[in-house]
Amino acid sequence: MPSFTRAEATVFFPPRSSELGASPPSVPLPGPRPSGRRPRQLPRDASLRVIGVGGGKGGIGKSLLSASLGIDLARRGHRVVLLDADLGGANLHTCLGIEQPRVGIGTFFEDRLARLEDVLQPTGVPNLTFLSGAQDPLDVANPKHHQKLRLLRAVGHLPADYVVLDIGSGTSFNVLDFFLAADHGILALVPEPTSVENGYRFLKAAFYRRLKAVEKAYGIAELLQSVNRQPGAASQGPRGLLTEVSLRDPEAGRLLEAQMEQFRPRLVVNMARTPGDFEVGEAVVAAWRKFFGLEMDYLGCIGYDDEVWRCVRSKRPLLIENPNGPTATAVREIADRILAMDRR
Repeated sequence: MPSFTRAEATVFFPPRSSELGASPPSVPLPGPRPSGRRPRQLPRDASLRVIGVGGGKGGIGKSLLSASLGIDLARRGHRVVLLDADLGGANLHTCLGIEQPRVGIGTFFEDRLARLEDVLQPTGVPNLTFLSGAQDPLDVANPKHHQKLRLLRAVGHLPADYVVLDIGSGTSFNVLDFFLAADHGILALVPEPTSVENGYRFLKAAFYRRLKAVEKAYGIAELLQSVNRQPGAASQGPRGLLTEVSLRDPEAGRLLEAQMEQFRPRLVVNMARTPGDFEVGEAVVAAWRKFFGLEMDYLGCIGYDDEVWRCVRSKRPLLIENPNGPTATAVREIADRILAMDRR
């Protein structure tokens, strides 16, 4: 896996919810291992929270979940921006029931003077605006390094309370980087073996992508590489890695443990049909803790609903078309849990 640049490592250290207060939180810029002198900081608007919805494969309802969460949060009075970060396969506008905007992320990339808020589009839902990735040049699907960093930094200063990222599927660096930049990185999956397997693979790739940023930020790359060269290192998992690092360098172990604790993905199971399907979420969380030694928050399960495909075909947002249906109720419960986390 290629090394991070000093600038790229900064996007994976969003502030914890406990840091929200009178003074704006900030993101530490990478450099030597922290000493008595405070490292340089990258400012971030204190009131803004980023939700990223990703997954290991397509067809699991990421766009519908993103749109529904955005609509629900906006209806509660929060200022929300929906950003279609599925670069190269953007279709979030369809779930919102609006036409493809003529401006979007590609406009922001091409015009160095453009501000991200200048290309936001109305959705017809009060408090909800939209940033499209559709109708953009083909190379937007693979943005250059400096373009991605510029976009991620601009997201942190949008005039919003919440930014919801609809992230593409798979484990490309761009997909993982958008997921890691979120305060709430939500893994969406359906209760099928292939989807669950791809979900584990997605989170494992995201963790090790973050680990690369930690290496760069704290100057422990050589130590981690030495540990990973040991026989059996590939099968020991994050907790085994932490144990070995702590034995060799207790200070590095403390830094690594703090970063591991901050990698705490959320989980939503979609399209559940049977009673067993509704139990998949708890099983996934238990397996993640057992085999990876890391925490995960289960946000909830959404049952299969024929109304979903009807709304998609008619290009009508589900939460507007059927606000009292079972899917809308499940989405509200998921949003309740996210808001409760942010109040801690």
